[in-house]
Amino acid sequence: MGALLIGHDGRIRRGNPAFLELLGVTEPLEGQKLSQLLASGADRLEEARGRAQSDERSRSLSGFTLEAPGRKRRHIVDIDFYPQSDAVGKVTGVLLVFHDRTGIHQDPAATARLFHQAFLHSTNAMELTDRDGFIIDVNPAFERIYGYRRDEVIGRRPNIVASGRTDPATYSEMWKALLDPSVGSWSGELINRDRSGVDHPVLITITAIRGSDGVITHFLGVAVDLTDLRRLEREALHSDRLVSLGQLAAGVAHEINTPLASITLIAESVRRRTSDAWTRDRIDSLLNQTDSAARIVRGLLDFARRPEPQTGEVNLQDSVHTVVEFLQGKQSTGVAVAVSVPDEPVVVRGDRDQINQVLTNLMNNAYDAVDGDGRIEVALRADATSAHVSVVDSGVGISPDVRPHLFEPFFTTKPEGKGTGLGLAICIGIVESHGGTIEVESEFGRGSKFTVNLPRFVAETSAGTGAGSV
Repeated sequence: MGALLIGHDGRIRRGNPAFLELLGVTEPLEGQKLSQLLASGADRLEEARGRAQSDERSRSLSGFTLEAPGRKRRHIVDIDFYPQSDAVGKVTGVLLVFHDRTGIHQDPAATARLFHQAFLHSTNAMELTDRDGFIIDVNPAFERIYGYRRDEVIGRRPNIVASGRTDPATYSEMWKALLDPSVGSWSGELINRDRSGVDHPVLITITAIRGSDGVITHFLGVAVDLTDLRRLEREALHSDRLVSLGQLAAGVAHEINTPLASITLIAESVRRRTSDAWTRDRIDSLLNQTDSAARIVRGLLDFARRPEPQTGEVNLQDSVHTVVEFLQGKQSTGVAVAVSVPDEPVVVRGDRDQINQVLTNLMNNAYDAVDGDGRIEVALRADATSAHVSVVDSGVGISPDVRPHLFEPFFTTKPEGKGTGLGLAICIGIVESHGGTIEVESEFGRGSKFTVNLPRFVAETSAGTGAGSV
């Protein structure tokens, strides 16, 4: 047993060789305090020592983790505290006796309680079945991920969460491994389905639990939900594709710009030199087509460049009013536009021109959606952390099959010649570079709502600055 004598002043007087070996040190300990000796838990140990000394009574401490700074080995110890007195009965210190319990099996009931707590608090879905495959318990994570209550699934088979998308051969392989005594477990990826019908890719490990006679009594399944991981993988792949597409777009745009400029100059020169109405009409058509091509090229360049925002403080009230007033002078007067902004400024940090570009694009899309006769509502609101600008139109709405593709480059539902399919792709790039998001709500036949969410700018204040300070 390790022993440590600590004086009345809290400093070590002596430590026996067994304690030095237990702690894994060789240097003398005399004169040190517990806080210098232990990597953690010194306060707890010092408190128990102090009570034993002040009460002049022995004490015990169980399950203490003993570890010296810089050491990789820990020991679990029980400690007894014995007050030490001089000849006249005055307490002079406390003797600490350490009983090493590392590796000693705990009481089975205590171990069972520990594992049950791990079962309850695991973030992964866990299910326990009997040997015939009927569920006898699930943990709270199972309820959270799949949406079923514990009492709904007990007595049923795990296929209550099966999606039907997993290859039957996978299940055959699983049961072959589980029933083989030399293997006894299986791990692989399945597609499960929650109560609302949403599929969840999961990495599941199933272990066959056997009794002392080697016969299977239960099965334990632990499933790691891979939904978020797969989403991040898709986003990363999509981002890589957009980078490649942007590089290609930039190269194509530069190659097209030169012949477009030449065509425009030649056409305008010919138009100035002729008075023939038929020729001028054909040249006007040619110039309209080159303008359309030039707009596509500008969109390609805007999409490819994605410059870093020139950040500053941007009052979204000003941006909303500027964009609305500008477009009302260019778009159909048959469209009623309602604007709602709060009285106090709503400030974000970002590039004013880029934010105005986003709002302009969303407003133009709204005008196109109502097709010259309808209503558009632009609203600005804010909470403690975010600013929200929404553009709502009374147009035809967006069909469910179109919505997943809205922000993909070159995807458009507009008639030929009216859209390049780059506007929303550019918008999402700008908003995400500002740390924000764009949300879409739409009911086919009843209009759409696009909401830009941006983090609010909060001016920093100097700590401790009082009134009148400069």
